Amino acid sequence: MEKWFVRNKEIDYRKISNDLGIDQIVSKILVNRGIHTRESINKFLNTKLDDLHSPNLMKDLSKSVGLIKDKIDNNKKIRIVGDYDVDGVMSVYILYRSLLKLGAKVDYIIPNRVEDGYGLNREIIKRSKEDSIDTIITCDNGIAALQSIELARELGLTIIVTDHHEPVFKESGKEKEYILPAAQAIINPKQPDCNYPFKELCGAGIAYKLIDYLFGIYGISKEESHQLLEFVAIATICDVVDLIDENRIIVKYGLELINSTNNIGLKALIEESSIKKDLGVYHIGFIIGPTINASGRLDTAYGALDLLLSEDTDEAQRLARELRDLNEERKSFTESGVEKINHQIENSQIGSEKIIIAYEPEIHESVAGIVAGRIKDTYNKPTIVLTKGKNDVKGSARSIKEYNIFAELTKCKDLLNNFGGHSMAAGLSLDIDKVDLLREELNNITELSENDLIRKIYIDMALPIEYISYKLINNLNRLEPFGKGNSKPLFGDRGLKINKAFKLGKNKNVLKLILESRKGTTVEALIFNHIKIFEESIISKYGREGLDSIFKGINNNIRLDILYYPSINEYMGKTSIQIIIQNYRV
Repeated sequence: MEKWFVRNKEIDYRKISNDLGIDQIVSKILVNRGIHTRESINKFLNTKLDDLHSPNLMKDLSKSVGLIKDKIDNNKKIRIVGDYDVDGVMSVYILYRSLLKLGAKVDYIIPNRVEDGYGLNREIIKRSKEDSIDTIITCDNGIAALQSIELARELGLTIIVTDHHEPVFKESGKEKEYILPAAQAIINPKQPDCNYPFKELCGAGIAYKLIDYLFGIYGISKEESHQLLEFVAIATICDVVDLIDENRIIVKYGLELINSTNNIGLKALIEESSIKKDLGVYHIGFIIGPTINASGRLDTAYGALDLLLSEDTDEAQRLARELRDLNEERKSFTESGVEKINHQIENSQIGSEKIIIAYEPEIHESVAGIVAGRIKDTYNKPTIVLTKGKNDVKGSARSIKEYNIFAELTKCKDLLNNFGGHSMAAGLSLDIDKVDLLREELNNITELSENDLIRKIYIDMALPIEYISYKLINNLNRLEPFGKGNSKPLFGDRGLKINKAFKLGKNKNVLKLILESRKGTTVEALIFNHIKIFEESIISKYGREGLDSIFKGINNNIRLDILYYPSINEYMGKTSIQIIIQNYRV
């Protein structure tokens, strides 16, 4: 079940349109996204690299730079400890390449997802001491590694944490008491007392800020640090942080760099992915990113990092092919996992609970998060998928906007061996005999209402298809890049007649409709996937004859309400306007 709502902020978007000379529809969309002052609109529509915030506003950043410079100047051994996802890989790449450039004695470790688990652990600390490492710099992890960092301090290691995850906290009444690791320096805008104005950078964004400032200390130009933005952009898109403020600037300029990249490995991966036109957010988020991620999921993330560091074309092509093959295997594991969890839900009581917690030992640990996300999308409920780990039960959680999964797990921390994450996603481990207790506890303490679990779709405005034009689409393109926090504009229209329907694509998984408004305007519309559901919804209301009529192009009285965004279709050198249907009601 879902409900549709029209965003309606009480701000005069027409006046903004007139005052600033921008399209009224664009003005309405900006207002919907909370952008309505002259300054914020100008920054949004006319992004500049100069609008990136100064790195030294971040707590402990200048202190960290001083420590690192001292280690480099005194020839001390530095080790980078990253994470196995895209953000972690890009963070390690940025730090490693940059520190090498500055003459540092530096190496890196990326934990194995299955063998080591997430982040800085005690074994990495002990191994680093044995390897005569002086300083460890974490990236995309470390803020929750309290015990490991305590051990590192005991062994005389210098620890610099760069991370973007929520710090560990305990609640004292309505107050949060944050517990920070005993590192010599912590760079994380989400820590208390950090006055950095933007809190939503990904791990690679934090690493970039550190290097940007460090380069300046060594007299290296801003232009050189800006070249790293292509890697920060990949991480920003794939870590699904909000594409606003600095993240918008990073992705906008990063995409330009990616499309003219000099990185041999990235070029090979783009070629192996058969991407023919300019890369956008979609290509990074759904093709390039998952392929990079497959390395850390099914093997080790070193394969992805080796690709980015490669300086040999043949080697890069081989590594890119290996990543592609791993990603195909990952897709197979994912589909199998989704099928198993759906079977559990359909044959037990867990689907009737507000928090879905499913334990399936045969699911590959590396895809538990993807499976949880897919189940969450299907049922619109916070979902935790658990599977058998090396020593205990491990899993991943994915949540809905109305439920802070990290905060709720914090309330159950006594049942957990380990956990970390943020409001929408988390990782956790626990003993097998605690699974049912966790399910019971989370469902007992939840304050989610039935209304919270109804899927809510928010549209920017009702826009009859008569208003769609090339000029409007070009104006909307000024709002790119689209992603979390700046979604594609979504419009609604009612009572559209289906003149004809076609199935397209090699797998017949695209539905093309010729729609006609009550005023006689026609438009081509596409629905991707879920065609069977569309057909069933037509049959349930109009019968098999109704479905046959639209595929045969026979006159009918079938009407659709639709939510859509407009686009331009380019084919064989010709262009035409089309709409992409996101949701519909028969």
